[in-house]
Amino acid sequence: MKLIDVTNSHIDLVTEQLGSTDANFIKVYTLGPTTVIFSGAPTHEDVLLLNKHRNIKNAEIKYAIDNILKTTLDKAEILHAPNIVELSILVEQ
Repeated sequence: MKLIDVTNSHIDLVTEQLGSTDANFIKVYTLGPTTVIFSGAPTHEDVLLLNKHRNIKNAEIKYAIDNILKTTLDKAEILHAPNIVELSILVEQ
């Protein structure tokens, strides 16, 4: 798997999220056919995995936890929905 940074192609999404959430930064990636939105705030970091055609695979979840959040599975809160997974961790201050 390979993450490709496509943030510049999603300026409207980034601008909207920065204006309406507590996020300090937003990055948008593709992971094959899956879109990955990574946001960071002072108290937490979130990753949203989206795929319009299928559910998110466990390998994609593990990849995001290991390579984007740089944490372990037991420290991440995982919320599943059809075609979407949200990962969240608390940032230690």
